[in-house]
Amino acid sequence: MRILVTGADGFLGSNLVRLLLEREYKVNVLVHPGSLSGNLDGLDLERHTGDILDKFAIKSAMAGCDAVIHAAALTEVWPARSEKVRQVNVEGTRNVIEAVLEAGLPRMVYVGSCSSVNFSSENPESGYGLDYIDSKREALRYIMDAVDRRKLPAVVVLPTFMVGSYSSPLGAGRMIWAIATGRLWFYPQGGRNFVHVQDVAVALANALTLGQYGKPYIAGNENLSYRAFFSMVAKVVGRPMVHYRLPDWLVLTLGWMGDRYGKLLRRAPLISYQVARISCINQFVASHEAAKELQMPSTSVETAIRDCYKYFSRKGIIVRKTKHSV
Repeated sequence: MRILVTGADGFLGSNLVRLLLEREYKVNVLVHPGSLSGNLDGLDLERHTGDILDKFAIKSAMAGCDAVIHAAALTEVWPARSEKVRQVNVEGTRNVIEAVLEAGLPRMVYVGSCSSVNFSSENPESGYGLDYIDSKREALRYIMDAVDRRKLPAVVVLPTFMVGSYSSPLGAGRMIWAIATGRLWFYPQGGRNFVHVQDVAVALANALTLGQYGKPYIAGNENLSYRAFFSMVAKVVGRPMVHYRLPDWLVLTLGWMGDRYGKLLRRAPLISYQVARISCINQFVASHEAAKELQMPSTSVETAIRDCYKYFSRKGIIVRKTKHSV
C-alpha cells in the first residue's frame, strides 16, 4: 500500500513517515521547494517537490497512491494575521480534497488542530485573533462539508499540543527550549492538553484502516497546568523550577510588549498578545475516543519532553544561558 504524506518533513510528518516505513508502507512525500529540513534524508521514500497550493504538484505526488495523510500546514502564530497561513491551511486543504475526489482514493486522513474546536466558554466562537486557529477551523469545515455532500472518505484527527523528537525551537518545542536556555522564568495560570508526537503518528497511521469518516478524533493525552508542565521540563533539563506565577494582566502586558518587540526587530517574540490570552485559560480536553477507535497509545508527557530535549541536544539547539532573560 502506497501512502502520500504532505508536510512530511515537519515535526509530525517526520515522526509519521518513519512509522509508516516501519510498518512497511511505501511512502510518497510532498515537500515544499523552499524547505531546508534534512529530516527525511536517507529514508527509503519517493520524494516530490512542490507546493500544496499547486494542484498539479499534488496530483503528481498522489499518482499511484492508495491513500493520503494531509499533514501540511503553516502553524505560525506571529504575526497573528497572515494571509499566507490562511492560503496554505485552507486553499491547500481544498486542493488536496479535490485531488482525492478526482483520483477516487478510498481513504484520506486529515490532520487538523484541537485548537480549532476547543474554545473557552467565554469565547465559544473565538480564534483569539489568530489566523492559524481560524484557518484550521475553516479547513475543517471544508473537510466536513465534503464528507457530508461529496462522500469524501476522510478520517479527521485533531492533535493537541505535541511534544517530542524532530521539534523546532520555533515550534512545538519552544517552551522546552526557553526553559532549558533560561529564557522563561514565569508561568501563567492556564493549562492545556499535551501529547507525545509519536502517539499522534500512531493514531494517523491507524486511521488508514480505522475510524469513522467525518468524525473528529481529538488526539491528546494529559491535561496539565503550565506550572505542572514547566516543572516536568525543569526536572528533565536540569534547570531550576519556574516559581513565579504571573497574574493575567501582567501576562497580557508581556504579550503586548512582545508584539511591539517583534515588530521592531522583525522576529517572533517569545510570547505575543494572542498567545498570552490563550495561556491564561485552561484548554483541557478528553481523547478517549481516539484511544478506543484509533487505538492511540498514551505515552507519558515527561517521556515526550525527554525525547524533545535529547533531540535538541543532539542537534546542538540547546545553548545554556547563565542569566534569565525575557
